[in-house]
Amino acid sequence: MVEIQNTLNEHPDNDNYGVDRIQTALNQKEIKCSRRTVYRAMQEGHLLHYRRTPHGITKVTDEVQEKENIIKRDFSSKYPITKLLTDISEVQCSDGKVYISPIFDCYNGEIVALEMRDNMKKELCIDTVNQLKQRYGNLQGVILHSDRGCQYTSDAFRSILSKYGMIQSLSSTGKCFDNARMESFFATLKKEKIYRLPTHTMTKEQVKRVVFRYIFAYYNTLRITSFNPAGLPPVEYRKQHLKQAA
Repeated sequence: MVEIQNTLNEHPDNDNYGVDRIQTALNQKEIKCSRRTVYRAMQEGHLLHYRRTPHGITKVTDEVQEKENIIKRDFSSKYPITKLLTDISEVQCSDGKVYISPIFDCYNGEIVALEMRDNMKKELCIDTVNQLKQRYGNLQGVILHSDRGCQYTSDAFRSILSKYGMIQSLSSTGKCFDNARMESFFATLKKEKIYRLPTHTMTKEQVKRVVFRYIFAYYNTLRITSFNPAGLPPVEYRKQHLKQAA
């Protein structure tokens, strides 16, 4: 229990860790114990968490011609910036709503671009892709998967993908599992940060700062990630890949 508490105290947001991440953290410290032992200790310490289910907000445009779902729920990727996911989520604030538009890298679970606005027009998604282009340069052949929201099926959004040589992949109508890993990220963001704050009393700018710090100062760089070997945070896993490639 002492080692569990030490792990939780390493960063304020570590108190979101569940049984599996605590076990991984202990293993990283060369403390070997079973999942059952960790579960029992966390249960006795009243440290277990309960799930909340997020709700999607983008709407389907029936007039858009169906396109092939290229990734077909295969969220694995052998290389960085080759298979990406995106979507929009919202947070209610005291002065309106903040709409969050991230781009998620299937390779290591890293958020590689992020835009936040007070509306969910197509420009929000276009500028997210533009930010990705500025940060990573050549995007030729990169797959970007999303749902069939009107932002992603708009001519303007498709034009920017074509301009950068990107390949668009779209979920099937009404099939949230086609973009499950992106939905999982939003569930994590809301469970570990948003739902624990009185965002309805905070301004949009305050919420934007909270989300930005959580993603780039914690989620990408420090948080144990079950998708990566040894629970490595996304940035650390990408650095190891680049080191091996070199």
